[in-house]
Amino acid sequence: MSDLGQLLRKAREQRGYTLDDIQDLTKIRKRYLEAIEEGDYKVLPGSFYVRAFVKNYAEAVGLNAEEVLRLYQRELPHPPMTDVAVQEPLIRPRRRRRSDHRVGRIIVSVLMWAFPILIGVVIYYFATNHFASNPDEVDIDKKITNDTLPPSPSPSVTPEPSQTPSVAVPSVQPVTLEFKGKNGVVSLYEVSPKNDLTLEIEVSGGVAWIGVGKAINDYSMHSGNAKDGDRLTFEVTGPVFVNVGRADYVTITVGGVELPDNNTKGSEKFLITPVDAPQG
Repeated sequence: MSDLGQLLRKAREQRGYTLDDIQDLTKIRKRYLEAIEEGDYKVLPGSFYVRAFVKNYAEAVGLNAEEVLRLYQRELPHPPMTDVAVQEPLIRPRRRRRSDHRVGRIIVSVLMWAFPILIGVVIYYFATNHFASNPDEVDIDKKITNDTLPPSPSPSVTPEPSQTPSVAVPSVQPVTLEFKGKNGVVSLYEVSPKNDLTLEIEVSGGVAWIGVGKAINDYSMHSGNAKDGDRLTFEVTGPVFVNVGRADYVTITVGGVELPDNNTKGSEKFLITPVDAPQG
């Protein structure tokens, strides 16, 4: 059991809650809650949901969810980072401008040091020519050559420290499922946030006919019987219609949150629409 799992279990037991109670409060499936307490995060549908489920669990047992996520952030898996690639084009031009500036500064420094050296070379050239044409003045010329300028030190260039691009940490938003009403016999639900959602249909206790599509009465994604122990998984990229022949044999979850089905022995139909998370 992980340290985070021990903390959550202890808080739950102090409040007298069972895992079934937490499942009712958070709408998170019991097997996911057990996985969180055991630290077995690979059971959960994705790394994005781990933090959302832990946050909901912590709030349900009266803990400060943000503080829990901060203290145990090293233990939790992290969702993939994508912001660095977006920022890179903005950073590269600035590096080129700094490089151009450094090159220009080096050239100016070299010219400043080369100028007096060039003057010394010119003086030496004319002096040696003068000695060759006036051999009687050799002693005087030697004094002139001894007075030549000393070699100038080479300029030093201090490289500027490179800047490391900042990486934005994605914020964690819990998955919410909201009932919006009925369209005939079809129950309408909205789920948010709409990114990285997974629909799971699990059959237990018998055989149930299951149809899945992208609109009401559309079964283009799946159509057929499923037996006890079967689990169907679908990626949710838009509205999803689900029709189950025996609702009492079927458990439906979206993003790990269970969809109420009234546990009836007859057919139930649902239309689930992903939406943006509310701002606030």
